Amino acid sequence: MTEQFKMDAPATARRLDDMAQGLVGAPLDRPEGPLKVTGTATYANEWQVEGMVHGVMVRAPGNSGRVVLANRDAVANMPGVLAVIQDARLLRNPAQGTANQAPIQGPGEAAYLGQLIAVVVAEEFEQARHAAQSLKVELENGEVMPVDPATAAVEPQEAKTLDQGDLEGAMAQAAFSVDVTYTTPSHSSTPMEPHASIASWDGEDLTLRGSYQMLKYNRNELSDALGIHPDRLRILSPYVGGGFGSKLGIAPEAVAAAIAAKEVGRPVSVALHRQQVYEATMRRSETTQRVRLAADAEGRLTGLGHDARVSNLPGESFAEPVLQASHFLYAGANRKMSMDLARVHRLCAGSVRAPGEAVGVTVFEGAMDELADKIGMDPVELRRRNIPEKDPESGKEFSSRRFREALDSGAETFGWADRPGVKERREGEWLIGYGMASAARVNVLMESQARVTLMPDGRLRVETDMTDIGTGTYAILGQIAGDMMGLPRDAVDVVLGDTSLPPASGSGGSWGASSSGTSVYLACEAIRRQLAARLEVEEGDLMLKDGMATFDNQTRSLSDILNGDEIAKVGHVQPGDTSEAVRQATFGAYFAEVAVHAASGETRVRRMHGTFAAGRILNAKTARSQCLGGMTFGIGIALTEELAFDPRDGHVANHNLAEYHIPVNADVPQLTVDLLEERDDWANPLQAKGIGELGICGAAAAITNAIYNATGVRVRDYPATLDKVIAGM
Repeated sequence: MTEQFKMDAPATARRLDDMAQGLVGAPLDRPEGPLKVTGTATYANEWQVEGMVHGVMVRAPGNSGRVVLANRDAVANMPGVLAVIQDARLLRNPAQGTANQAPIQGPGEAAYLGQLIAVVVAEEFEQARHAAQSLKVELENGEVMPVDPATAAVEPQEAKTLDQGDLEGAMAQAAFSVDVTYTTPSHSSTPMEPHASIASWDGEDLTLRGSYQMLKYNRNELSDALGIHPDRLRILSPYVGGGFGSKLGIAPEAVAAAIAAKEVGRPVSVALHRQQVYEATMRRSETTQRVRLAADAEGRLTGLGHDARVSNLPGESFAEPVLQASHFLYAGANRKMSMDLARVHRLCAGSVRAPGEAVGVTVFEGAMDELADKIGMDPVELRRRNIPEKDPESGKEFSSRRFREALDSGAETFGWADRPGVKERREGEWLIGYGMASAARVNVLMESQARVTLMPDGRLRVETDMTDIGTGTYAILGQIAGDMMGLPRDAVDVVLGDTSLPPASGSGGSWGASSSGTSVYLACEAIRRQLAARLEVEEGDLMLKDGMATFDNQTRSLSDILNGDEIAKVGHVQPGDTSEAVRQATFGAYFAEVAVHAASGETRVRRMHGTFAAGRILNAKTARSQCLGGMTFGIGIALTEELAFDPRDGHVANHNLAEYHIPVNADVPQLTVDLLEERDDWANPLQAKGIGELGICGAAAAITNAIYNATGVRVRDYPATLDKVIAGM
């Protein structure tokens, strides 16, 4: 039986506040943690499947032209080679998140340099790799295609245009104003685990062991790509070694493995090597963003503008949504926003952790710092003065918002009151600066299902195709189920990452824990009602703790009540009216101290603090870990991360970990995080909101604002590498 629930009204019961087991919110360890650190958790390319052979993908050497495999027959006859496959069903690029259908297919024409256009299959991996490297790929009738977003053809995104009031008039009449343009480069998700799939057929039924984030969508995308019914396809993804958006949609290696396995009649493993991960998965679009701010003499915004240019491949509808938080974060009656999408022949742009806000809030918070400096006002106070009472565009109420508290608490914890003026603090050769920025991220509830089974022995089993990409899903779903059913965490088994299980929301958009967690909550409520019916009491009068049920001054064990039976229920949540009735978002604030070398311009982050409010915190340890990861990502955006594209053909020039510089231990100080208590009845029955991406949204701005405080240098072209800093000094 399925427990259906549509989120049409605020869920005010707040049952998890009073559950006797006390699991939800506690900083519990991840139950799968020991498996991961001991190497016994099986990741996508580690399955040992009998008879398995290996495929290696082949890349296009240019960004246009008809693909010709010039020496195909010779390669097909190399030792161990089983097949050289160029199939019209192969993918041009991965599917976008929640696409639910195949992306553009057909490797016959190259669209970007590095596109995966063929797969070579051999008995041994080394044989497949050697053969793939030996395959000569030629492009016929190729042209010089646009690769530079600054000069490429642009498509205005009319649906993302806003013109409210008179911004130009507000700018002309403002006591203080800024009109600045910032640029951010492309970023790569760079998950630790490369993209990999193992495909095996049993007659007409396909099993894919892959590294994916959103299995219910991935199954439909893969079935559409292959032309088979979804019911004939099963995806297993119990452990994912990081995704950050790059594994949201089905990717070329999965389709290649499935096609190859069918052709050679054996299971086929296809794993992308690190260069291919950089060249052929997803990038965050580079952005050019113009921010205009108009303020009165007291620092209250009278107008704001945010215009952006982003890019993507021809045929792709995704446009990096950098304007998302600008719509609601600050007040200002006169508002103007627009977005242009440039069509370039670079690898596909798509969702990278916190798409939109990661770079949109960062740029906007840089402009806010510039305004505070021009006014001569404390940057925290400027933000306080411009917190809107309601959504400044729609007039909707905020579902919950502890933005002011995050600013105040963060400032106090960090010691913001001791902030020096610009270029006022020095320690030997190092210039010391303080910076801050706000954090904001939209909040979303997605449709999700989970099955919960109370076993005859009193143990609990939670099953859903939800994934855990390092976010703590195994822990959190077990905590919710344990609390609802009055069982210790080790009496709850959580099974994830299998499309034969009820379809969940998937891991993306910071909606995974709250959406899949709500479906678990609903299933447990239904089980509680059935237990209460057996005992002939009201469900609200039933207290469950440590496997025992207390009611009417009686206590019985769950196994005794079940009497050899099991109770299984499916919880099914759907978004409803609350998604549109109010403005739902999460908020926070960052504070950073940096040291900038006076001679070289080298920047070191010395300490960094974040305070965040995201509804009910389901697990304090995993939530804190997510914020730490987001802030670390912010350090990368601020100082090191940048995909470099060759201006001649658009290929990624730094397609490896040696030259794409993610922050390492030496770059990251001891970060601190505070999580504010909050309940959001409009979000879901858990009163929880997404936190996985909040920690990155604006984090980089706190660092570059601190660089300005230390040096007087305003870097508007991210990342703030030492050459850009020293040039201004």
